[in-house]
Amino acid sequence: MSKTNFEFLDALGQIARDKGISVETLLDALANALVAAYKRRPDAAEEAVVTIDPESGEIRVYGQELDEDGTVIREWDDTPADFGRIAAQTAKQVILQRIREVERDMKYEEYAGREGDIVTGIVQQTDNRYTLLDLGKVEALLPQAEQVSYERYEHGARLKAYIVEVRKTTKGPQIVVSRTHPGLIKRLFELEVPEISGGVVELKAVAREPGHRTKIAVWSNDPNVDPVGACVGARGSRVRMVTNELRGERVDVVPFSDDPVELIQNALAPARVREVHLDDSTGTATVIVSDYQLSLAIGKEGQNARLAARLTGWRIDIKSETQLEEEAAYEGQDWAEGEWVEDESGEMVWKPAEGGDAISAEAWTHAAEEQADGETASADGAVTDDASIETQAAPAPEAAEAAEADEGADAAEADAGAEASAEPAASEPSGDGG
Repeated sequence: MSKTNFEFLDALGQIARDKGISVETLLDALANALVAAYKRRPDAAEEAVVTIDPESGEIRVYGQELDEDGTVIREWDDTPADFGRIAAQTAKQVILQRIREVERDMKYEEYAGREGDIVTGIVQQTDNRYTLLDLGKVEALLPQAEQVSYERYEHGARLKAYIVEVRKTTKGPQIVVSRTHPGLIKRLFELEVPEISGGVVELKAVAREPGHRTKIAVWSNDPNVDPVGACVGARGSRVRMVTNELRGERVDVVPFSDDPVELIQNALAPARVREVHLDDSTGTATVIVSDYQLSLAIGKEGQNARLAARLTGWRIDIKSETQLEEEAAYEGQDWAEGEWVEDESGEMVWKPAEGGDAISAEAWTHAAEEQADGETASADGAVTDDASIETQAAPAPEAAEAAEADEGADAAEADAGAEASAEPAASEPSGDGG
């Protein structure tokens, strides 16, 4: 082995050790590059192969003649006299390029199977499109769509994120991470709760509105382990760590149940539910709560009800006891079907569902008032008739009683006679003399 070849192999071995690349990989890359360099010569064979002896570092070029099937039928040594200089020039370029390719492949392989994992990075750059996180060997991309709206990422701050995708590009792997994905909640609890990472406690479902509130349903495979207590921790220490990482996002931990009624009741916590009625055909759960629990069950802007619906998979319709009683009172009555729409002039009109002319708001109000007046008049007439009947019927016993009280007194007799003559006239239609 010449001194030059020895130094070449020694340098190649050192590069391989430093970059974590095998010597054979580098030699193969160099041999392929030397074939390309050889073919650029005017007298080069149409087909050729380059061999590099890993022991001596000797480089040889063999020209080849192939048949129609691609089988080598003749081979000869066609190493150029000045091929050592060509090899030296080519080696540096090829080795550096190959090192970069291998490093990109190694980085991609390291993260390719980690979709759904959690990583910790340092904020490097932030703009209105994305934030770059330094993960050490590579950078992760946090797009605007995967960021929590109110969070601000300061340069140099440490941040945990959820890997949603790993892309292979010519410049290396591109790792896309998220701060809004529900999987981030699961991974954070796995870091904080040993029972989850150990498989004793499971996160059955997660529903999240990033930056505001999250609900998780947990289940224990060990009857002696309380899943909610394990996730909350002593004095809320474990769930507080998750909340801090989420920068104040509220996290509700509820017990999971195979019974949908019980699961819905748990999911609507902290509200207390009186009844749950399920409609399997529509996937709707009608939930009855006390009047004072209605706003708590619905939550701010409907947030508690929305998260409970996502957590359970049921469409949840929440009603108070008073609303239920009112619906029962109006049950069986016919209601006009249609909708209020805006016509061409911009006026709101009522459009019947069965078709026909639209009704203006003024005409609708007038018709409603007429209907109300008619009902009032009907009610007043009924009361008047009842009163007249009572008036007609009442004096008869009084007249009889007055006549029996004092038959011999002239004044009393006159009064009794006057009453008897007035009242019967009014009561004749219902009296005995009809």
